[in-house]
Amino acid sequence: MPKIIRDLPDTSSYWAAIWTLCPLPDVHVICDAPIGCFNLVATAIPDYTDAIPHIENVTPSVIREAEVGGSGTGAAVERTYKDLADTGVIDGKHLIVVSTAESEMIGSDLSDLVTKLAPGTTFFHSESLSDDEWHGRDRVLQWLWDNYGAAQAADVAVEPGLVNIIGPTYGCFNAPADLHEIKRLIEGAGGRVNLVFPFESTLADMSQLAKAQVNVVLYQEFGHTLADSLGQPWLHAPIGIRATTEFIRQLGAHLGTQQQAAAFIRQEKRTTLQAVWDLWKGPQGDWFSTITVGLVATQTYVDGLTDYLSRELGMQIAFSATRPRRPDGLDNEGVRSTIHQRAPSFVFGSINEKIYLSEANARQTNFIPAAFPGPVVRRAVGTPFMGYHGTVYIVQEIVNRLYDTLYNFLPLDSAYARQTNGGPPPAAASGNDGSTSGDATNGNPGNLPWQADAKAVLDAAVEQLPFLARISASRELQMRVEAQARARGLREVTTDLAAEILSPERK
Repeated sequence: MPKIIRDLPDTSSYWAAIWTLCPLPDVHVICDAPIGCFNLVATAIPDYTDAIPHIENVTPSVIREAEVGGSGTGAAVERTYKDLADTGVIDGKHLIVVSTAESEMIGSDLSDLVTKLAPGTTFFHSESLSDDEWHGRDRVLQWLWDNYGAAQAADVAVEPGLVNIIGPTYGCFNAPADLHEIKRLIEGAGGRVNLVFPFESTLADMSQLAKAQVNVVLYQEFGHTLADSLGQPWLHAPIGIRATTEFIRQLGAHLGTQQQAAAFIRQEKRTTLQAVWDLWKGPQGDWFSTITVGLVATQTYVDGLTDYLSRELGMQIAFSATRPRRPDGLDNEGVRSTIHQRAPSFVFGSINEKIYLSEANARQTNFIPAAFPGPVVRRAVGTPFMGYHGTVYIVQEIVNRLYDTLYNFLPLDSAYARQTNGGPPPAAASGNDGSTSGDATNGNPGNLPWQADAKAVLDAAVEQLPFLARISASRELQMRVEAQARARGLREVTTDLAAEILSPERK
C-alpha cells in the first residue's frame, strides 16, 4: 500500500534553481511553467520565507493546453522571450531558461531552442521530477560556475586574505542574520570578504570567485561541490561556542593570520560571550539540565544545535529530524507521533511542528522557528544561530521562553475561575450514592479528596510535561478535574474521572 506523505518539508530543484539564480540582478529567468507554478515560487512563497513581495527577474512561459497536448513548450518560450525583448526587460541581462516539473513531464528539452534567442541564452534542466531543493541548489551553483565562471577565471590569481561565502539563496531560513555574523567572524579572524555568492553578487562577477584564498560554505546541504571546484581550502560555517572557536582558528591558519584570530577569540570571550557565561553561572543555568529539546531543521541547524545545546549547555535532546531526511531519520509522521506522545520543553522547527504542538495541546512546550516552511520574517541581522552571536541569541531566547512558561500558569486562582466560568459551583451535601449537596467542600480549589489511583493518574499526566512547567501545570490539571467532579456532583475525584479528563486523547 502506498505510504501517505504528510506535510512536505522540502520543495523541488526547480524552486531551488529559481531561488539560486534570481538573487543575481543581471540574470533574467524564463521558467518553462504554467502560471500557477510561477506564482508559487516567485510571488506567494517568497513573501513568507524572505519577506519579498515578488521576485521581479523571472517570467513564466505560461504553458497552456496546446503545449501540453503535443506542440511542446518551445513556442510559449519564444513568445515570452519576444515580449521581454520588445519591452526592454532583458536589456543588459543574461537570459536563462529553466525547466519545471510540468515541462519535464512532457519531455520538453529547450537546449537547441535557446540558441535562437538572445546571444548567450542558456538552458538549465532543473531535474525537478527527481531532485529536492538542496541537491538542486548544489547543482545550479556548479552549473553556473561551469557555464559562466570557470573559463573566465583561468587567468584570475588568488589574492591573499580574500574569503568567499557560498550561500545563501532565497528560501534559506534566517539567512540575513547568519550571513551577517559569518562576515563578522571572517573579518575578526583577519580575512576580507570577496564575494557572497549568489546573494550579494552578479553573474558577471562569477569568475572573481577564483580570487579567494579560502571559501566558507554556509550550509552543509549545498555549496560544497562549487567549493571543491574552486580548488582552495573551504570551511563550513559554525554553530556553537566550540565550533565557532575552531572555525576562527582554522580560518586564521589558512589565511596566515593566526595571531589576529587568537586575539579576536580572546576579545569575544570578554565581550560577546559574557552573556552566555552570566546565564550559565546564574540561577538560569540550574534549569539547563532539566530542559528537553526537539529539533527539526536542516542538518546544518540540527547538528549545530545538538552540539551547542546538548554537549555544551547540558540540555537533553528528546528527538531530532533533519530536512532533507536522513535514511534512518524521522519523517513528519514520526515527528508528529513523538510530539503527541510526549512533547519536550522546546521544539525548534517549522510550521509543521508548530501545528503538531497545537494538535497535542502542548501549551507547556515553547516553539522556536528554525526552519521553513512557515511564515516568519527574519530580515533583521540580530537573530543569528551561527557564530558567537548565535550562541547568545539562542540561549537568550530559551531563558526568556522559560520565564514565559512560569508566567503563563499564574495566578492560579484566576485560572481556576476561568475553568469554571466565573468560579466553582457550590458543593452539595453527601448522599447515599456518593454525590454531594450543600457546601461540604466549600467550593475552594484543592478541597476535593482524590482516590489513590486517581492521584496516580494525575502524577502520570504531570510526568509527561516539561520539568519546569510541572508545578504550575499540575495545579491546573488538578483544577480541571475537580471542576468536572463538582459539575457532576461528586464528593471526590474518582479514578475513572481522572482518566477521562487527563487522557492524551482529550488534550
